[in-house]
Amino acid sequence: MANVVVVGTQWGDEGKGKIVDWLSERADVIARFQGGHNAGHTLVIGEAVYKLHALPSGVVRGGKLSVIGNGVVLDPWHLVKEIDGIRGQGVDITPENLMIAENTPLIMPYHGELDRAREGQVSVAKIGTTGRGIGPCYEDKVGRRVIRVSDLADSATLELRVDRALLHHNPLRKGLGLEPVDRAGLLAQLREIAVQILPYAAPVWKVLNEKRKAGKRILFEGAQGALLDIDFGTYPFVTSSNVIAGQAATGTGIGPGAIDYVLGITKAYTTRVGEGPFPTELDDADGQQLGERGHEFGTTTGRKRRCGWFDACLVRQTCATSGVNGISLTKLDVLDGFEELKICVAYELDGERLDYLPTAADAQARVTPIYETIEGWSGSTAGARSWADLPAQAIKYVRRIEELIDCPVALVSTSPEREDTILVTDPFAD
Repeated sequence: MANVVVVGTQWGDEGKGKIVDWLSERADVIARFQGGHNAGHTLVIGEAVYKLHALPSGVVRGGKLSVIGNGVVLDPWHLVKEIDGIRGQGVDITPENLMIAENTPLIMPYHGELDRAREGQVSVAKIGTTGRGIGPCYEDKVGRRVIRVSDLADSATLELRVDRALLHHNPLRKGLGLEPVDRAGLLAQLREIAVQILPYAAPVWKVLNEKRKAGKRILFEGAQGALLDIDFGTYPFVTSSNVIAGQAATGTGIGPGAIDYVLGITKAYTTRVGEGPFPTELDDADGQQLGERGHEFGTTTGRKRRCGWFDACLVRQTCATSGVNGISLTKLDVLDGFEELKICVAYELDGERLDYLPTAADAQARVTPIYETIEGWSGSTAGARSWADLPAQAIKYVRRIEELIDCPVALVSTSPEREDTILVTDPFAD
């Protein structure tokens, strides 16, 4: 049976939550493979609206196994709070339908404090983080001083892990003007939360491989977008993990041969939250209209997103680095009513035409987009569920995007409602 990886092809906020939910109806397992609770997914199912941050999107679907993989960094206190909130909406969450990889790194309170302290330093450029400790936790993972889910099960090991972490963090905190971490208080917090987290702990790599051998369909869910990838994003204005599709394998413990289809979620225009280069950003009435009609405010932070025209160069680039087989084009309805639309087809840098975004941060900031103008449409695409429901010019826009990004459109989303989706190619088809 086909296993599908879902990744964002821009700077996140492409509408992955709805598409993952739409696909999860035919999946048996939904696995988160990277990121933390800094990314939010909004699901609209009937009259119910679910806002998820740490939980995989599959938790709102009965009869599915949801998995938090080892590529995720997990704030255990936030997770418990989120589980309680979703339960309050009538969703049953138990160790039978939610598993957490035993080797998942845990975000500590001192990670968030460090994150916010760094962002508050006026002497360095802001990265634009959410201040939730995701980056510092990944740093500790690489530095081999992170506390993992399995450590919560053994008191002696837990103390050793805490001592190793504080040996690094307390001198760092002193330099930032923060008080030392209360060791006893932290251990007490961890022992208290362990009782609520450990029932979900499992050897996820083993479970997923067994599910695969049994012919179950696995849906791998990424957070954020490929342009925030630590290696291939707009560094240093990126997240602290790999976001591209290859991370689905290392972030869950399943081999890359298990991935049958990569679906790239792509917004019909471009948005970005936080700092960093944005070649097609609009500071005019068109940008304002995109933001208002698209309700462009972050699920996690509530921050207003920066808006701009569709950038075919960037999406073509991320489709290549993630090996995308097809894209899901979202929020097409936001473009209804524009007399004309622009698509970035190349860049100009120091008199040279480029068909990709250069790696150097200075060059990224200086590129000028080269636009192709396409006629807009006056009819509505909102709620369309077939090609016949779309205005002819909207279809031309979709087809032109396919040509420019060198990747076919597999799905078109025309509203936040899960059923308002045009299926072109089924990612789960064998």
